[in-house]
Amino acid sequence: MSTVKDIGKVVVLMGGTSAERPVSLKSGQMVLNALHASGIEAIAFDPAEQAWDRLIAAQVDCAFIALHGRFGEDGTVQGALEVLGVPYTGSGVLGSALAMDKLRSKQVWLAQGLPTPAFVVLQPDTDLHAVAAQLGFPIMVKPASEGSSIGMSKVHDVTALSAAYTLAAKYDQVVIAERCIVGTELTAGILGNTALPLIRLETQRAFYDYEAKYVADDTKYVIPCGLSAPAEEKIQALCLRAFAALGCHGWGRVDLMLDAAGDPWLLEVNTAPGMTDHSLVPMAARAFGLSYAQLCLRILELAKARHVG
Repeated sequence: MSTVKDIGKVVVLMGGTSAERPVSLKSGQMVLNALHASGIEAIAFDPAEQAWDRLIAAQVDCAFIALHGRFGEDGTVQGALEVLGVPYTGSGVLGSALAMDKLRSKQVWLAQGLPTPAFVVLQPDTDLHAVAAQLGFPIMVKPASEGSSIGMSKVHDVTALSAAYTLAAKYDQVVIAERCIVGTELTAGILGNTALPLIRLETQRAFYDYEAKYVADDTKYVIPCGLSAPAEEKIQALCLRAFAALGCHGWGRVDLMLDAAGDPWLLEVNTAPGMTDHSLVPMAARAFGLSYAQLCLRILELAKARHVG
């Protein structure tokens, strides 16, 4: 691990204006507390409430991005920090933008021969009966560029499909209907060139939605995930490929499903995952032997190394 002197002064970006603001504030505060406990000089910055002049005046050495969703995880803040010459955690402008856009992610993966569920882009005049015939039920309907399962629905009939489209369209002009893979939900934290131990997610809800992620106490996070070592290593390698295919680096998380035959299907990449007490990357890092504070420092190390390199 780097020394406190190597890390320097850190600004933790949190809050923002996206629908994930409450989660971001919690993530950011936990990161800030961990950095202070490690002896790092760190300040908080909320771009929704503070002018960028304050960040410039602070003369920080690195930015820890704990913003989630739009204007934080989609390349916009990354671009601003590039202009300011401030090293920052996570992926760059391109990787952040591609990963935030689930449609573009899937198109890149398909071009690379990587497995992702079949999908249809929904429009106001889309023939939903044709979509149902093509994908089969159940179907997942999701905004292309939202996180934390906001605006997402799992549907079992055409009437529900119409209502799900209406809901998703409130959050994004681009809405995807995706074949629902029935099976085991897994997630892989990425830290540098390493895929952390896989976590199996189990929820009593229809799917791993916002409630299951941040509120419910009965969501189960299973580590080890239950796969054999060779099977887990194969999926970890796939996740690293999927992450790299989108131009991502530093740290993040890849979400996927295993179908009944045990075949993996990539769902999405998160380039600034949650860092709350319910969040998955800190859990996986703990299973890997890293405390929460050590994880934060390692993420900062990766940011500083990329900037220098």
